[in-house]
Order: sequence, then structure tokens, then C-alpha cells
Amino acid sequence: MDYKAIIDITQELFSCNVYPGDPSPVKTTVLSTANGDVCNLTSFQMCAHNGTHIDAPFHFLGDGKTVDQMGLVPYVGDCYVARFEGDLKASDAKDILMKASAAGADKRILIAGKMTVTADSAKVFAEAGVILIGNESQTVGPIDAPMEVHLILLGKEITLLEGIVLENVEEGKYFLSCAPLNLGGCDGAPCRAYLIKE
Repeated sequence: MDYKAIIDITQELFSCNVYPGDPSPVKTTVLSTANGDVCNLTSFQMCAHNGTHIDAPFHFLGDGKTVDQMGLVPYVGDCYVARFEGDLKASDAKDILMKASAAGADKRILIAGKMTVTADSAKVFAEAGVILIGNESQTVGPIDAPMEVHLILLGKEITLLEGIVLENVEEGKYFLSCAPLNLGGCDGAPCRAYLIKE
């Protein structure tokens, strides 16, 4: 395997972007060899939606699946990276799906750029059978009113991969791995997301 083809698209956790109102990650040194302790030991506290993370349906749906109920299929497999700026309309979503389908990777869609998934484009993705949508923002949909878009996508059990870093990633087909921590009963979880370019 060419390890140069592995592209890390994860934020560093303790310097990550945080959704307004969410608690920031906090790191605590429990033991330190510099202080004469037997080893270095760190504890940390964080929100399930800090940095690069996934949203499970339970995030907005009281009867939706939690992280541990989602399985691994949505998080591992071929994906298509598209680039877009601004509000993503239904016609834009259809264009992205057309490119992704031609590349043989239309089930997992990652969108680079400062963009917002609108309700109309969310409906296009939901109807197309997409199983994962990824974006660089800390939330999919408008940052001041994300509920409608979340309900459309999570209502179809489409996993959301938020807070990814795609600045230097070209459009095209990749292999994605972004398995979340197996947090029982939780609405979201941090993950280490990376792409492999064939």
C-alpha cells in the first residue's frame, strides 16, 4: 500500500472547532514522568459533537438509532468528494450525485468548502439512498437553524460526518474510513476520519 495515499481529514481534538454553545474539550494530565510518576496518563472531557464527529439519528429523533446501533457500514467504503461554496440547492445536489454515480461512489458523499446543505438538497440526498453525508462545518444545514435538515437526513438514517478537513482534497472517488467510538446510547461520537486514494 502507498501510505502517501492516506489522507487524514480529522481535526486535532484539543484545538478543534466547537459548535456555538457546546462545551469544548478539556485535557487533564493525571500522571507525568516529568513529575516522577511511573508513566504519562491523560484524562479528557468533551462533547460527543466536538471536532470531527458523526451524528446518529438519536441526535434529533427520540426514537432514532444511537451510535452503537448504527453498525459500521455507513462509515467504511467508497465515497465521492465534491467541492461547493454557498447554499447547496436541489439542482446542485443532483449534479453531485450524477458525478458520484459516474465514479461508482454515490452512497457516501463528502462536500468540501464553505457550504450549507439546504432542506431541498437534503431531500434529494435522502431520496437517492445516500447513507452518509460529510461536510466541513460543525453542523449540516444552517448553523443558526440546523433542525430541519437534520430531521430530513437522520429521519432516513443517513449518518452525518461533520467537521471534516477537506481543504487540500481534490474532487473524486476515495475509500473512506470514519468509524466512530462505540459509545452506547449516545447521539454522536468522535471519529478518526481518513481517505485512501486508489
